[in-house]
Amino acid sequence: YFYRHTSSGMAKNSIVRLLLRPGASAHILGPHASFPNRGLDLHRKLTCVNSGAVRPSRAGVPFPNRIPLNQTFSTIMSSEVDKEQSFAQRPSALVELREYELRPDQVNAYMKSTSVKANLRKSLAPLRLFTLPETGGTLNIATHLYHWTGGHAARNKGRAAMATNSDWKDYLKTVKGCMVRQCSNIFVEAPLVHNFDEICGLEMGRAEEALATDRQNDDYRESIYEIRRYKLKLGYETVPTFLKLYSDGLPSKLYAEGTDPTTSLITLLYSDVGTLNEVIEIWRHGGGTEAMERSRVAARGAPEWKKAIGEIAQLAVEFTSTIHKPMPFSPLR
Repeated sequence: YFYRHTSSGMAKNSIVRLLLRPGASAHILGPHASFPNRGLDLHRKLTCVNSGAVRPSRAGVPFPNRIPLNQTFSTIMSSEVDKEQSFAQRPSALVELREYELRPDQVNAYMKSTSVKANLRKSLAPLRLFTLPETGGTLNIATHLYHWTGGHAARNKGRAAMATNSDWKDYLKTVKGCMVRQCSNIFVEAPLVHNFDEICGLEMGRAEEALATDRQNDDYRESIYEIRRYKLKLGYETVPTFLKLYSDGLPSKLYAEGTDPTTSLITLLYSDVGTLNEVIEIWRHGGGTEAMERSRVAARGAPEWKKAIGEIAQLAVEFTSTIHKPMPFSPLR
């Protein structure tokens, strides 16, 4: 049982019975999705109240036997509400995808100036990936992603610092004439990114550590990034349904026999500001296009993944796949 102290979809101040099947994923706990272990701890604490059995906590420390309900419930709930409020005040990380269309005759000039000022960019903003597309869509699009751990507040502060930095303003004057248009959209990493150890994620340092082993098997100079974009039907339930289907089928794809060892899922994103109901998956293939093809062939033989994609297809109105090359100064290569 747990205490419901929010009003979304259920009456406030209600007590809810929650049954967890042994071995079930903890991220099914709804409002605790971002903090699955906290949701599980809360459930275990309250099922121990006024119980005749001694139940161990996750740390292996037994809870007291038969605690009087009237002496413990308010104390436990007060503690949990305080925790929930502290987490609610913590900003959610966001990912900014910026795409700049370059003039074909100015691509080299833009990349030269951008390379020279790469360290300045990294000092002012949390750059994670900087690429140019090779095939699969419009070319000459400078594509860069930023992982703002502190959410919108951190992004606003970072963008303000860039706007007042004299070196950055000089750089912008240099490259302004190289660009046709600029586009910025805000995404959030799907919860499954944090639930699967096999997904690198864009958090600073996490992806680098995850890819360290892969780089023993590939030459990063041959690496490519495959950016797969889904535009989904409108509706509140479309993205959650997509993520559920994707999560169910993903393990069979990740462990499909024949998958190239240099293939890694970097992240899965869904849009928050900009074009809504868009999902992006980013894969790295350290062995280049040959590694990508081997992994694709292997995935076609994964039954759960094929089933998931078949259902996902019913949600999508458009799907594109683009191959990108990371720039030498990109943190992720």
